Amino acid sequence: MNAGGQEQLLPVMEHFYTIQGEGYYQGRAAYFLRLGGCDVGCPWCDVKESWLADAHKKMSVAEIAETIALSGAKVCVITGGEPFMHDLTALTTAIREKNIRTHVETSGAYPLSGFWDWICISPKRFKLPLAECLNAAHELKAVIFHRNDIRFAEENAAKVSKECKLFLQPEWSREDEVLPMIIEYVKENQQWEVSLQIHKYMNIP
Repeated sequence: MNAGGQEQLLPVMEHFYTIQGEGYYQGRAAYFLRLGGCDVGCPWCDVKESWLADAHKKMSVAEIAETIALSGAKVCVITGGEPFMHDLTALTTAIREKNIRTHVETSGAYPLSGFWDWICISPKRFKLPLAECLNAAHELKAVIFHRNDIRFAEENAAKVSKECKLFLQPEWSREDEVLPMIIEYVKENQQWEVSLQIHKYMNIP
């Protein structure tokens, strides 16, 4: 079997069955798979240890898919790092063959690969999203660190489809300061919704 199939190895930083904490599917059960490797370089990233792919254990596509299936989860959320630094065709094929939905959270900075039921783009100034990613997005989730980030969110919202769900999410360390601003903005711009990192309130991963 070639390297693009079940024997393909991917760097896995962490994986666990949990509750989706952000965005459109928040509050729902999901298996969370964080792949290593990222060069987007957000200074406020809370998982900088994910940036180096070589620092993490390699797992085969077959092993990953079987582990997810054994959890009983019906949804797998693949994130990073930046997941599309890897070819995810074989992985998503294997997961779907086990009747599990495939969701992804990405910066959109790399071309898409794989087969997806839900694509969430979280655009970053440090490495801009590709047009093909924005066109395919089911959900746009903009992390707001300061007021200028809302303007950046609007610029990206103008490039997604009309069906794409729009979310503004306060950066966790500045939530007390930023959230009131987001609330007022959403009241005036009702195409947007507020996303909170509710997994942190529940003290779960």
